[in-house]
Amino acid sequence: MTQASRPEVRVERKGDALWVWIDREQRRNAINSAVLAGIGEAILRTQADPTLRAVVLTGSGDKAFCAGADLSEGAKNLADSNHPAKGAQPTTEFGRLARAVREAGVPLIARVNGACVAGGMGLMALCDLAIAAEHARFGLPEVRVGVFPMQVLVLLRSMLHARHINELCLTGELISAARAAQIGLVNEVAAPGELDQRVDALLERLRGGAPGAIRRGKHVIFAMESMAFEEAIAFAEAQIADASRSAEAQEGLRAFGEKRKPSWADPD
Repeated sequence: MTQASRPEVRVERKGDALWVWIDREQRRNAINSAVLAGIGEAILRTQADPTLRAVVLTGSGDKAFCAGADLSEGAKNLADSNHPAKGAQPTTEFGRLARAVREAGVPLIARVNGACVAGGMGLMALCDLAIAAEHARFGLPEVRVGVFPMQVLVLLRSMLHARHINELCLTGELISAARAAQIGLVNEVAAPGELDQRVDALLERLRGGAPGAIRRGKHVIFAMESMAFEEAIAFAEAQIADASRSAEAQEGLRAFGEKRKPSWADPD
């Protein structure tokens, strides 16, 4: 059943996963304000609903995941999507979405069904995991229209080696899905006709983990990014001590001893 959808963003709950489509196939699923707002609203649902285990973000059709900012809507949309905030507006729409994703307690999976360029690379990089169709192409062509992928760079710098980032940013050239997997931009490339099958298989793998542990783990991953070693190791020590006392940890240990699959309750 489709729930809480906007005209340009379609949201549907499938079991314990929330599927979010950028529904602008005629515009190659390009980003505008409504797209960013719709994705943000879907992400906020994960904070209020402990029964959700994952979010799948994708584009409509099979030609484009997201072609970046919708340049047909003029310079304002390009600025809102890619440039630092100005004046009284403290953050850009993309920046607000990126902050909301940090608070999402469930894994986000990018189902890259086609071209993923410019701001589309930013949306993909916001996700924890990514599976690409074999025909998908990736790139940061901003230099070819006179700008630079500023906010996308914030996300990619911790994901890719500097040489790969430099090549993407400075040449503006597109790379194949196979190359994207080789440099660590995506986790897996799906053979033709198997994209949904591979996404479903990944969702099933995620269900094997304790939902509370995953939510805690996502927080820890983000928190450690800005920590020096001594701060990070002390933080980790406190986190593992706390986590080991949880009901999930006790169930996990019992299941291990009894040689059965654990039964995870929904996190509080």
